[in-house]
Amino acid sequence: MSNAAAHAVEHHSTKDYQSDLKPIWCPGCGDFGVLSAVYRALSTINRPPHEIAFVSGIGCSSRIPGYTTAYGFNSVHGRALPIAQGIKLANPELLVLVAGGDGDGFSIGGGHVPHAIRRNVDLTYIVMDNQIYGLTKGQLSPTSPRGLKTASSSYGSFEAPVNPLLYVLAYGAGFVAQSTPADMVGLVNVIEEGIRFPGFAFINVQSPCVTFGQPEAQLKVHKASMKSLDKMGHDPADRLRAMDLAQGYGTDLYTGIFYRNPQPAPTYEQLVRERQSELHVAAVPKNRILEMFHPQ
Repeated sequence: MSNAAAHAVEHHSTKDYQSDLKPIWCPGCGDFGVLSAVYRALSTINRPPHEIAFVSGIGCSSRIPGYTTAYGFNSVHGRALPIAQGIKLANPELLVLVAGGDGDGFSIGGGHVPHAIRRNVDLTYIVMDNQIYGLTKGQLSPTSPRGLKTASSSYGSFEAPVNPLLYVLAYGAGFVAQSTPADMVGLVNVIEEGIRFPGFAFINVQSPCVTFGQPEAQLKVHKASMKSLDKMGHDPADRLRAMDLAQGYGTDLYTGIFYRNPQPAPTYEQLVRERQSELHVAAVPKNRILEMFHPQ
């Protein structure tokens, strides 16, 4: 068997994606479950670690790239998506994952989300949504419920929360899902499906903060209250129904795939390649490029 053939059938276990760094999250943090689900999904996808790039912003959840053996980029606050887009366009063969929290993604980084969606770059964006700023000790986040008392809202918040699911659906995301570490099988499944989707995929993970999070947002409550979209008979191809269900964010914990475009649009990198092919036909040969700058 040739080396190429051997490489093609080589199976990568979850341990192949685990770095030597030990996670330093608080014991019981939901992000442990997300990291475990990422390992399991990548093992199923079976891409070698050197063919994967993992980009994150700032926050507890953004530590994830360092806990994997993939190429990791722990970027600045709210800028994970533009950096990930640049990586994917520079090297389209890479599998590119993006991780962040609700604050990173929908506060300082909120302006980048719609543009990543409309460009349809082939990324999988995993948001660990805990409705709080955990790393900076419990301030109000974009998804915190109205009335919540935190370190930055002593008398209760006046603000309505951002609805991440409705947000990305309205901007036209081709794949939208939600899960929780209380359902590890379901969480692994939506991450795997998101990676396999050809285009921008958004996965909202209700990942509890055990230190500053609300009692009603912990895993035991999730396990008792989550509602499987699949068991409800939801058709992921029905975008309008997905948007209707997404309005339950903050009240109903629906898990599974809300929407998967049955006819995915071309990805940005596909369109770039097509344009390059078109322009290549009329391109000036390399040995004559300097002639274009000679005075006439």
